[in-house]
Amino acid sequence: MCTTRDVTYVVQPHYQNSGSGLYMEWMSRGAVLAVALWGVAGCGGGGGGNPALGGPSGGGSNAPGGYTPGVYSPSASLANQCSTPMAQNMFLRSWTNETYLWYSEVPDTNPTGFTTADYFEKLKTPLKTATGTDKDRFHFTYSTAEWEALSQQGAEMGYGAQWVLLPRANANAQIMTAFVESGSAADQQSVARGTEILAADNIVVANIRTDAEVDLLYAALFPERANEQHTFTVRDANGTRQITMTSSSVTYNPVPAWGVINQPDGPVGYLLFNDHVGTAERELVEAINQLSVAGVKDLVLDLRYNGGGYLAIANELAYMIANTTRTAGRTFERLAFNDRYTTIDPAGQPITPTPFYSTAKGFSVTSGTPLPSLNLESVYVITGNNTCSASESIINGLRGIGVQVYQIGETTCGKPYGFYPEDNCDTTYFSIQFQGVNAAGFGDYSDGFVPGSADSGSTIKGCRVADDFTNELGDPLEARLQTALGFRASNNQTCPTVVSAAPNGSSSKPALAGGGEGKMIKSPARENRIVERPRTGIAF
Repeated sequence: MCTTRDVTYVVQPHYQNSGSGLYMEWMSRGAVLAVALWGVAGCGGGGGGNPALGGPSGGGSNAPGGYTPGVYSPSASLANQCSTPMAQNMFLRSWTNETYLWYSEVPDTNPTGFTTADYFEKLKTPLKTATGTDKDRFHFTYSTAEWEALSQQGAEMGYGAQWVLLPRANANAQIMTAFVESGSAADQQSVARGTEILAADNIVVANIRTDAEVDLLYAALFPERANEQHTFTVRDANGTRQITMTSSSVTYNPVPAWGVINQPDGPVGYLLFNDHVGTAERELVEAINQLSVAGVKDLVLDLRYNGGGYLAIANELAYMIANTTRTAGRTFERLAFNDRYTTIDPAGQPITPTPFYSTAKGFSVTSGTPLPSLNLESVYVITGNNTCSASESIINGLRGIGVQVYQIGETTCGKPYGFYPEDNCDTTYFSIQFQGVNAAGFGDYSDGFVPGSADSGSTIKGCRVADDFTNELGDPLEARLQTALGFRASNNQTCPTVVSAAPNGSSSKPALAGGGEGKMIKSPARENRIVERPRTGIAF
């Protein structure tokens, strides 16, 4: 049986046919590996040591008031009653009925006899989109302690390497390294962008055929505890070798690279932004300040691996990019809730359009500190299918005020929805509560933003180009950055032919299989748009 490893990942598998085998639109890490590697089509749900998620089912008699079809007690009266799964289920049932964006589409299922993990999976719309995909693909939970650690510091257990699954026709996917945190276990073993994982603990990726093998590979790639040792066979520019890495808590740098690229007409800024976590606020302010001092004429914003996070940080960055005459008094995003929230949002705040933030919100920069601005009329954004949610809101928010966005790379993932995290009994729940639209009233990009020849709806003028694992991120010869610079040099008219950095047009590093897009395996906290409640002390 394929099982979900992490009790904080309570999600069901949702498949779509991508044209090169089955791929997951949203699911647990273990299931992503199973499907991408060899097409296992069956795992979902939660489980684990937390009784709230995987413990024995409870009876209705212990729940406050019991279950009556169609009758919902206020969720506030049911909160933090943790003695039985039934009590927690009753809270989730009422909370969903109150705040879920599509609450009227959720069947009123009797919570008696369900574990909380299984019942939470019932509390979402069963409907499909016009293309046949699940309408709600973004339903998950975290243990509250893990959520706080990840959302504020970006800390996760691992080796400091971020893996990407690359599709191959009629074969298991490749596991490639997208980037590595400086000083981490992976970095110390000379694992770098473009390093391929061929085997882990003697499980050869290309030969995987069983659930048990997927389980062992998963355990090696995503250790649950510190000080786990696992052995890997890797291939890079130096050939094939074996390494051993020891797991630890890794804090990922959300802004690992930025700099100035000199061009014939003046300096162009480059900014790699990977996560909308609390520490990003300080690093983004520092980077924008330095780029401003350098007098950059344009900016290439690299969001290819940024799955999202705090929406307020997306707002701040959009302000720091745009000309302040465009952002002054304008709406960054308007949040649309269900029909129970027409004037007050689920956090108890008045529903008003969110302006562009000109001062820091207090994540890691003193609240109220004026933000710098590059005062640009346009921006080049590098994207891929791992560009999601809050990252997409940067694109949408800027387009809404007339800033010209040029898109370089591939189609984004398409998540115009978001959440207010809800804590209950040491678990933090995420259930879709709003859709975001920009100042122009546009928010219909559930199939992602697409680079094309002209701007129209979710199509953005720019160039399609595959990810390039043969060069480091930020290297002007890396294919997507090279394309952005070349497109800019043509006065934004022509997508250039990518020139390889390697001698004779070849490369010693593995290239992206088939020129497709890889699926990055990230935690949900790093792949969504999150609006934190004012109770945390952060005002939005």
